[in-house]
Amino acid sequence: MEKVNPKKHLGQHFLTDLSIAQRIADSLPDHARILELGPGTGVLTQFLEKRGVELHLIEIDRESIPWLHKHFPALRSFVHEGDFLKMDLHRLLEPPFALIGNFPYNISSQIFFRVLDYKDSIPCVVGMVQKEVGKRITSGPGGKENGILSVLLQTWYHCEYLFTVKPGVFNPPPKVESGVIRLTRNERKSLPVEEAFFIRVVKAGFNQRRKTLRNALKSLILPQEIQGMEVFNRRAEELSVEEFIQLAQSIREAQS
Repeated sequence: MEKVNPKKHLGQHFLTDLSIAQRIADSLPDHARILELGPGTGVLTQFLEKRGVELHLIEIDRESIPWLHKHFPALRSFVHEGDFLKMDLHRLLEPPFALIGNFPYNISSQIFFRVLDYKDSIPCVVGMVQKEVGKRITSGPGGKENGILSVLLQTWYHCEYLFTVKPGVFNPPPKVESGVIRLTRNERKSLPVEEAFFIRVVKAGFNQRRKTLRNALKSLILPQEIQGMEVFNRRAEELSVEEFIQLAQSIREAQS
């Protein structure tokens, strides 16, 4: 096989600039096990392989599999064909493991929700995403970029926006700029309220983000005794992670 063609239905944009590929790889600290998502033709893989660690690759593109086998023969048994969003990662490799990749823009949010499912197994993530998504994930309270994904990820990870990548270094060039972000697991081990309820509060708040939380959270049937709290006069985008945790806890305690 002479080449692998990027496929539109998979959202593939192959990075062609090796200096940027090395910069992305170098943004991931050393870990004993690394999982690369969507290696394509191995532009990141070549730099990760040099580390001499246990490196696993997940690739859904069947055309890429033989290419990877040919160009990275030492990794042949560590190339896993399948859909990252549906795979049981613990069956592929032993935790903990870092995650890295040039994430397809059309499923990047789903990838990060999947990361949350494995937050106790994934201490670090380095990913290239659409710049707008990267800014949203790493934004703080008070801005319009603050949303469901930023709050949920920042509950468990320290999120950094590292650098911007221009469209011209891809084949084919995307219509938008890209951004590389890094997530590093924080010290939080648990929440003072059930995680499912916390997620429900965050999603309800942002699903009607133009409304105050008093109106946005009506579906939760807020107990009368807490409806006078100042926080209900604010909008979801104004709250920090800690304030969201306190809000969920207050609602839960008042309901019980």
